[in-house]
Amino acid sequence: MAVNSLNREYFLHESSFADAGCVVGKNTKIWHFAHIMAGAVVGENCNIGQNVFIASGVHIGNGVKIQNNVSLYEGVAIEDNVFLGPSCVFTNVINPRAAVERKSEYKNTLIREGASIGANATVVCGVTIGKFAFVGAGAVVTKDISDYELVVGNPSKHIGWLSEHGEKLQFDHNGLAICRATDAMYQLENNKVRKL
Repeated sequence: MAVNSLNREYFLHESSFADAGCVVGKNTKIWHFAHIMAGAVVGENCNIGQNVFIASGVHIGNGVKIQNNVSLYEGVAIEDNVFLGPSCVFTNVINPRAAVERKSEYKNTLIREGASIGANATVVCGVTIGKFAFVGAGAVVTKDISDYELVVGNPSKHIGWLSEHGEKLQFDHNGLAICRATDAMYQLENNKVRKL
C-alpha cells in the first residue's frame, strides 16, 4: 500500500481521527467516522469499520476485523486475527452509575487469537474468550469461553465446538474429530479441545 500524503503507512478516512499518541500498524484501514484515542495500539493489516471507537489503553493485534459500530473501552485486549461483528458490545465496569467514579474498578477482557464474536453480541467485562471460540449473534457473554467453543443465547451457553476454519466438530467415542474443510485433527478431553 502506498504511503499517503501524511506519511502514514495505514489508511485513515478523512472523516476519522487517529489521535497523536496512538499506534496504528502498517496496511491497516480505518473507515468512516472512527476514532482511535491516544494510547491505543492497533496492529498491522487490520480493518476498522465505520463508527468504531477504540479507547486509550486498548491493544489490538494483527489481522483483526472490526465491523461497524463497535466500541472498545479501556481494559479490552484483542489478539491476532479476531473478528468482531457489527454492533457487538464490550463493557469495562460491572456496576456502572453515572454519579459514581469507577475508573479504578475497570475489569480486563481478553479476546484470544482467531476468536469470532457475532453481530450484536455483548461481552460483559472480566472474561476471556478463548482461541478460535465463536460467540453467536446476540449472545450475552458473562463467563469465560474455552478455546474452540461455540456459545449462543442470553446468558450464553455451550452448544458445540468449531475448528479453526469455523467448521462444526463431531467427536467420536475416542474424543477425536476432523475438520471437514482442512482435514486438521482435534481432540476433546476433560471438556477442552485442542488441535493435534
